[in-house]
Formats: sequence, C-alpha cells, structure tokens
Amino acid sequence: MPIDGKAISGRGAATQVANRFLKHSYGIEHWEGIDEVEEEDQRTRYVIENPRTIVNKVDSPDLSMRWSMNPYQGCEHGCAYCYARPTHEYWGYSAGLDFERVILMKRSAPEVLRATLMNKKWVPEPIMFSGNTDCYQPVERKEGITRRMLEVVLEFRQPVAMITKNALILRDIDLLSELASMGLVSVALSLTTLNEDLRRVMEPRTSTGANRLRAIEALSKAGVPTFAMVAPVIPALNESEIPTLLQAAADAGALGAGYTVLRTNGAVKPVFDNWIHEHFPDRAAKVIAQVSAMHGGAMNDSNFGRRMGGEGEFAKSVHQLFTVSHRRAFEGREMPELNTSLFQRPREGQLDLFS
Repeated sequence: MPIDGKAISGRGAATQVANRFLKHSYGIEHWEGIDEVEEEDQRTRYVIENPRTIVNKVDSPDLSMRWSMNPYQGCEHGCAYCYARPTHEYWGYSAGLDFERVILMKRSAPEVLRATLMNKKWVPEPIMFSGNTDCYQPVERKEGITRRMLEVVLEFRQPVAMITKNALILRDIDLLSELASMGLVSVALSLTTLNEDLRRVMEPRTSTGANRLRAIEALSKAGVPTFAMVAPVIPALNESEIPTLLQAAADAGALGAGYTVLRTNGAVKPVFDNWIHEHFPDRAAKVIAQVSAMHGGAMNDSNFGRRMGGEGEFAKSVHQLFTVSHRRAFEGREMPELNTSLFQRPREGQLDLFS
C-alpha cells in the first residue's frame, strides 16, 4: 500500500512519482489524511498498445548498437534503480509504481517487425532486443510476443543481441540455438548479485541469481554465445561481489562480461532514494555519496563517456577490480561478432519461375 513511501511486497517502488509532463497528479501522502482516497489496487494491469514502428534508432556513443526494439513498455521486474522508468512518463504514467504495474503490451510487434524488415530501405544491422524494458518479463510467459518476434528474426536471418534477467529465455532455446548456428544471436544475462536477500528487494520479480547462472550454462551448452552484465554496480551493496559474479559466469560458460555503475536520472532518483532509505538505512548516506562522487557530485549523469563507468577514485577502483577479475575469469575467451551477411527477404505472393 503506497502510503508514506513504505515498502510494498513484491514492488521496487513504494510510491508514485509526479509525471514531469502532467500538471496534476494524485496519491496518498499521509496515513492521517482527511481526504484519503481508497487504497490502490496493487495488481498489475496490462494495456494493449498498437505501435506503428518497433525498431528504434539509438543515438548514443556509449552503446555499440544503433537499433533496438521493445515488445513491452514498463517492466514488472520492479528494479528500483531501472534507468527506463522515466520513459513511462511519455505514456502518461508515473515512473514509480505505474512503471511496474501498468505494462503496455505490443501484441502486433511481430507483424510490425516483419514489415520493417521487408522494407527495401532496411539495411541489415544488429538490433538490440530489448534496449529499454525486459523482453522476458513475467507477462511474456503468457503473451509470447518475444518468441513470435524471434520467429520473424529467424525467417529473415536478421542478427539480434538480447539482454534479460529472466531465465524464461530458456523457453526459446530452440530458436536461439538455430540462430546461433548461423552467428545471428548473442545473449547477455544481467547478473547483479548472488545474495538472495538483496535480490528480493532490489529486483523483486526477477529470476534468482542461481537460475540466471543455470540459464547461462544451458544457453552456452546449446551453442549460444552468452555474456554476463553486472549492471548496475552499486557502492556498498554489490560491488564487492564483482569477482564472485564474474567467476561464476565464466564457470557457467559465459564468454565475457561487462558492467555499468549506478546513475539515477530524472524520476529514478526519488524512487531509488526512497528504496535505499527504506531497505538499507544504515548505509543509505554512503551509497548516495559514493554514487554522486562517480558522477560529478550528482546522482544523475547524462554525459556520454562518463555516465556508464563514472569517474573519480571509487570509479577507478571498481574499474580496476572488474578488469583484474575479468582477466582472471575469461582469459582466452571473446564474444563473436554477429553475422549480417545472411539477411534475406522472403518472397510474398510472387510466383517462383525457377521452382
């Protein structure tokens, strides 16, 4: 119940956050309030969205891929730190509780993707799947939008890179292994902690760290190039786990790993501030101070080149720890490049004169 910012079981955010695009907002501010509204329904609500486009251009020198696609907006995983929370404001929702309990489902995404790839203007380049919210969040088990998009990808021999923190990806190991046999897919598993007490409150509706490692192992054995992403690194919470996480990922068969440090842009900051004070009051001040030190004195950071890795002494120590641990765990391994040479457009409604 989102009253006075108290923790809600199974949610990362404890309250709504004012939408910067809206003049008015609503919510419960005090338990004693005379004009108290009824308790809000905490069940997740699903809204069907019919997008005109599904492949989005990414203008960021910090990211290696120029294109991304997201079958869902909002994410029920509920990570308090999620950088994608402010995108929910464009849809008229809050970046707080709404982000994780109002999920927009793009059921027509596979058809829109197919139309995009059929367009003669499309030049085959790798697409990130997803660059915003998790394409394997809980509702995917029922909806299967991601799987249907993978079927389109396979039909066109379109290279994709996937990132998730949900072991549900193993449902699609048949498609992924076939794509991998042609060099058309790579998978990154987000691996933030093996401390279950921390994961339950930091990433409340995600797969356990152990299950993510099992997913890395299963994908690797199926021939799918797999990568571990330690993101975000949060001072005094999970940075000490870096060596353990990298070694565990390597032991499971991952070919490499990467990391980013925490930053809390826009509406993410009040959500994370509330979360860290609620769950870790003993170290909240330290976390905030060290995160700020990595970003020029503020929790937010939009500076290319700095926002992902940070700067300053603490950022240097994280980088050094990661570099040494990565060298020890992944020596001699590397991720292969995705293959763009096999792309093909199937003929539709045309008679094959040579058949």
